[in-house]
Amino acid sequence: MSNASQSPLPPLPASDRPDVAARLRDALLAASFTADGLLELLGAPAYAALARSETVPALRATRGDTPLEMLVRLFLLQQPVPHARVAEALPVDACLESGWLARAGADGLAATVDVRPYGGPGGEDWFIVSDLGCAVGGAGGIGRGEEGVVLGVGGASTTLAGITVRTPAGAALDLGTGSGIQALHAAQHATHVVATDLNPRALHITALTLALSGTSAVERREGSLFEPVRSDETYDLIVSNPPFVISPGARLTYRDGGMGGDDLCRTLVQQAGERLNEGGFAQFLANWQHVEGEDWQDRLRSWVPRGCDAWIVQREVQDVNQYAELWLRDAGDHQGDTAEYQARYDAWLDEFEARKVKAVGFGWITLRRTSAAVPSLTVEEWPHPVEQPLGDTIRAHFDRLDHLRDHDDAALLEGHFRLAAEIVQEQVGLPGAEDPEHVVLRQNRGMRRATRVDTVGAGFAGVCDGTMSAGRILDAIAQLIGEDPVMLRDRTPAQIRLLVEQGFLEPVR
Repeated sequence: MSNASQSPLPPLPASDRPDVAARLRDALLAASFTADGLLELLGAPAYAALARSETVPALRATRGDTPLEMLVRLFLLQQPVPHARVAEALPVDACLESGWLARAGADGLAATVDVRPYGGPGGEDWFIVSDLGCAVGGAGGIGRGEEGVVLGVGGASTTLAGITVRTPAGAALDLGTGSGIQALHAAQHATHVVATDLNPRALHITALTLALSGTSAVERREGSLFEPVRSDETYDLIVSNPPFVISPGARLTYRDGGMGGDDLCRTLVQQAGERLNEGGFAQFLANWQHVEGEDWQDRLRSWVPRGCDAWIVQREVQDVNQYAELWLRDAGDHQGDTAEYQARYDAWLDEFEARKVKAVGFGWITLRRTSAAVPSLTVEEWPHPVEQPLGDTIRAHFDRLDHLRDHDDAALLEGHFRLAAEIVQEQVGLPGAEDPEHVVLRQNRGMRRATRVDTVGAGFAGVCDGTMSAGRILDAIAQLIGEDPVMLRDRTPAQIRLLVEQGFLEPVR
């Protein structure tokens, strides 16, 4: 275990001083301490390195004396800065009194927390607060061996923020808020936001994040999973980047759920259904076990609560060795005693062997509350690049499912469809061949799917501009290729349904 865990976590700035947070925010903005300002100052390579917790390029880029360079060294690189230099840019006395800064040495000042600029979806200048050395996710282990530590925004956080459906909501719930990034996003489109966390330090830091970002406070509640939620409360949106790591024990609050295997993620998903209003969404990141002799898709189907549509996407799979190494490095164990590292590694493999786990999957789970007699359930693997943000794509997926569920084949053929934006057609075959072996439609937006279609499907999709019904288009194609129009109408709806479900065609209402 890293020796960082032997000392208590430092005190945090006062969360009940919004006046100081507002003054600090104004000072940061005045110095261009923003996402755009950092990119301009550091340059893309150093900025990217900072996101990997590599500080040397940023240190080299901030050797000058401008206020922005000083703020980068102070809040991002955790370097002491002379008192007089800080006073040129920040309200020093107020920051010292409320705990944002602390004295360092004879005449220096140091930040007590990491403050990182974050660009909101509408160009907002936000700031994410986290514990020192814990601003970014990923393997590195800097400061992560500490129980109760609060991380900043990593890849998982931004992924969840990107896939979340952003329609106006009356009430939103952020389970396991951490540094508060999901609550910050939700506060932009939800009337009331509740943020929960088992770690009281995380709730404190969430308040700091919201105050420094100039966003109204949210309701904060301490507790695990749905424990802080009253039995009569329901929500239009539930989001969670939970402590989903499948580990032997509950060593680190920010990542280990304290339940066996993937039980925490299963419990979270199963309990979410009854907390949703009709049409409400619940969206999670999760890990799940690939167990010997069991289909992983069946495992996930069993998690989906009654009365909910679901779309589950597996984005990545790691064998148990890779998985254990990833999270041992995340905790910094690889930097400590070799024998202890090996013992911890053994403990992870013992746990997996006892549960007959061969691999671990990672992905997204989206639920939508529905009154439909037969809910829709899609579980798929899609490891390919996608276009973030995906919130609108996910909402549209469920809208299309509603359309397909409400229209039998006859009604489908009476309907009108439009080819989605930026769809291209690829013909695959031997060079010089008169006809292609098959035709592929490919999306350049959203999920960026590709699907094989026959010549009828390709021709149908190419004509869809919303003006003619599907049946009339098929009749025209039948006449063109000399096929019985009745038979073509009988066999084509399945292909149309697939193209609609996957987002190649959009119903025109």
